[in-house]
Amino acid sequence: MRLDVGRAYATAWRWGRHVPGPVVRALARAAADVTWLRHGGGVRRLEANLARVRPDLDARALRRLSRAGMRSYLRYFGEAFTLAGVGWERIAARVTVVNRAGVERHLEQGRQVVLVLGHLGNWDLAGAWATRELAPVTTVAERLEPEEVYQEFLRFREGIGLRIIPASGGGDVFRQLVRAARTGPGLIPLLADRDLTAKGVEVDLFGHRARVAAGPAALGVVTGAPVFATAVTYERLRGARRRAAGTPWGIQLEFIEVPVPPAELPARERIRVMTQEWADILGDRIRRHPQDWHMLQRVFVEDLDPERYAATVAAEVSR
Repeated sequence: MRLDVGRAYATAWRWGRHVPGPVVRALARAAADVTWLRHGGGVRRLEANLARVRPDLDARALRRLSRAGMRSYLRYFGEAFTLAGVGWERIAARVTVVNRAGVERHLEQGRQVVLVLGHLGNWDLAGAWATRELAPVTTVAERLEPEEVYQEFLRFREGIGLRIIPASGGGDVFRQLVRAARTGPGLIPLLADRDLTAKGVEVDLFGHRARVAAGPAALGVVTGAPVFATAVTYERLRGARRRAAGTPWGIQLEFIEVPVPPAELPARERIRVMTQEWADILGDRIRRHPQDWHMLQRVFVEDLDPERYAATVAAEVSR
């Protein structure tokens, strides 16, 4: 019997908000542990990535870290399936912010702010908080397969107040982002620690070469919008805050402004320099919270298909 993934997601979002929080968390943890014990391709890829983050760990410690990573990853899904039913007071109680003033300074000047995110923590919770507490949020969503899954994620994210631009099938994405970046105060968070376009930038990440998205830096260079590396990591809640949040888990949202490269550099070099800057910043935060880096895909050059990678590099040289 084949699982209808789209229907499963729809059911989870429809009924998840009615399931008690402790039950959701227990189910998410159990699913994470079963997935981890099966040690399939996704878990093995997570461990290979984490081995670059923490090369000091032996095999047993790396396995423990990957279990914590899977629990963090499935916690995110459990929270996503229930977030639409969470009241504002509980959302506010789940979020702490570092350097909020740095972002607000630009918003008060009527500017859009580009936020560079990694696959860290619960970025949907961060978005739900930010669109109400800071400014309207416009972002790009990967077009998942099957289409039903993408549509469920789209309804969920629009339901928590985000404006979504599809990564494919919806016109020129970068042009839409440029238009958004030139209108009124707002936030443009972009997941960028994996290149989905074959037009990314190669950077040093944990002492290895990796391909990440060029979009955030390019958007900053083209429009002049400020760019902030943005780390979203889980934190344990206790006492009054835990009671107010209705959960033992919250997130810390940290904004770090990325330096603007010298104007005399060519645009392509400015994009490369800025991309390496934010990669260094997020890499530092991932190193501090490796269990919250939900990277179950290939990101390091040495893991990519050699022929496809060579073709990508050749295309870049010819541009």
